Amino acid sequence: MTQTPIVARTRTELATARSAIDSADVAVVMTMGALHDGHAQLVRRARAEHDQVIVTIFLNPLQFGPKEDLSRYPRTFDADLAICTDAGVDLVFAPTPDVVYPDGDPGVRISAGPLGRVLEGQSRPGHFDGMLTVVAKLLHLTAPRSAYFGQKDAQQLLLIRRMVRDLDMPVEVVAVPTVREPDGLAMSSRNTYLTPSDRDVALCLSRALRRGAEAAAYGPSAIRRAAREVVVEEPLALVDYLVLVHPDTLADVPEWYRGEALLAVAARVGTTRLIDNTPVLVGPGGGALDVFSPDGAGEPIPHPH
Repeated sequence: MTQTPIVARTRTELATARSAIDSADVAVVMTMGALHDGHAQLVRRARAEHDQVIVTIFLNPLQFGPKEDLSRYPRTFDADLAICTDAGVDLVFAPTPDVVYPDGDPGVRISAGPLGRVLEGQSRPGHFDGMLTVVAKLLHLTAPRSAYFGQKDAQQLLLIRRMVRDLDMPVEVVAVPTVREPDGLAMSSRNTYLTPSDRDVALCLSRALRRGAEAAAYGPSAIRRAAREVVVEEPLALVDYLVLVHPDTLADVPEWYRGEALLAVAARVGTTRLIDNTPVLVGPGGGALDVFSPDGAGEPIPHPH
């Protein structure tokens, strides 16, 4: 019989439940709720590799801009708890903003630096500062050995890894491949906003990434050209960016580059902004990757300014 996880809503409840865990081998999966099978895959991977799994469910106001979708973001706690139960979660931490930020808007935040001001950061100023601030707080509160994040949010993943390394946080950050619907659409809580016709349009994003990855053996220009040809055929997808960048610096890779690179796209479809990406190996024998290898990506490219 599957056991329902303990649910903690306050710092005291979390501390009590956390101290009762009789193993140091704990993993955390951080979410904003509206869970789907992509989240469940993160939990299942964590469950397979650790004794105990904590899931945090917190819709973080710090990472939403004034014109973004905080008010309409789906809130589905009962369904989320059922997914956590099925996936074998031991403890769910589901605080309200006043628990995470007891003094209101925090006066001290973590800065994402230059990497947080490009791509998603350029479109969503301050987003990554808010994200890193809450991730740091939740890492301190849950004290895990490992934290699991999806490759779909590639820039977020990169910044969390940089924060953990730069600030000497004692946690391993584990990347899990993007989970997709059968038609190729990357799973996202925001997919619930899409109308049936929007969804058909949105498929051009994953199609562009797939086409670009198929051209990886021929170099950066071929990858960009192949991906761009797909999105220009879909006028209802308003592309914010479509880039091929170094996975450590997010700088555009030059034509001579060989090694691992990130092919990423963001676009607005109807009223919904969607992101997607695929890691690729550029050069002879190259193609799509699930996640980046842990031992480096290729030739170093300078950081963007």
